[in-house]
Amino acid sequence: MSGQQDGADRRIEYHESLEGDADVVQVLSDVSGLSRRRIRDAAQKGAVWWSRGKRTERLRRTGRSIAAGDEVHLYYDSRILETEPTPCELIEDLDAYSVWYKPYSVRSQGSKWGDHCTVYRWSERHLTPERPAFIVHRLDRAASGLMLIAHRKGTATQLAKLFELREMEKRYQAIVQGLVPVWETRSYDAPIDGRDAISHLSSLGVDNERNQSLVEVRIETGRKHQIRRHLSDNGIPVVGDRLYGIGPHTRDLQLVAVGLAFVCPVTGTSRQFTISEKLRPTLDEGKNVAGPA
Repeated sequence: MSGQQDGADRRIEYHESLEGDADVVQVLSDVSGLSRRRIRDAAQKGAVWWSRGKRTERLRRTGRSIAAGDEVHLYYDSRILETEPTPCELIEDLDAYSVWYKPYSVRSQGSKWGDHCTVYRWSERHLTPERPAFIVHRLDRAASGLMLIAHRKGTATQLAKLFELREMEKRYQAIVQGLVPVWETRSYDAPIDGRDAISHLSSLGVDNERNQSLVEVRIETGRKHQIRRHLSDNGIPVVGDRLYGIGPHTRDLQLVAVGLAFVCPVTGTSRQFTISEKLRPTLDEGKNVAGPA
């Protein structure tokens, strides 16, 4: 038995090697002191893992067959597991994949401590019929907008290839600090973390009083925080950007993925997806597209 505990029973971590056909829930309940109900809840929320040799995966069905020598892992953080998931909006269900609106603060992927508050887990639990979900691309937790979720491994590979080959058109809108004359276009190609990164910007409107602009950005590459870093490095940080922006911040990150366009790898037809105007950023200070902080 091995275990680590941090702060009473709020955050505990256990790793158990099993003998024979063990009751996983009971084993983890015994070593952790948590009730069977809490262990089952943690498993459903992605905080219980199973290992056999070099293979490790989440264990949601605690009644599955367990062999001698297998290991189970519990990562229990009550703060994470008690968090209620924010609803995600289905834009379109195309069977092999679906398109979703990810709100502010929702995660694209989970961690070892759980995944019930992610877009892909929301899709698994709310699509009819239910299907497995596979991550194709990511959005920053602080950003909002369109995300593709695959429901077949083959489709996930095909969609990911479109991003890799730059055959996926990605459009974002943002409120930036600074004035960019309407209809002015700019391109940025400064490498990010040693890798090429290309962003194209056009201005859609300005607010002279607040010294802010509404811009649309199309990216050819998808580096981490690419838009936020390119805009900040060029003197027009995204409003609400607590990593690369200028405080104080009275709004959440005003960056939204508003459009995706590509040739569907399943049907070969051109597909375009956009979000409604009400979900887009606006220069109206009274509207915060990101939602509550």
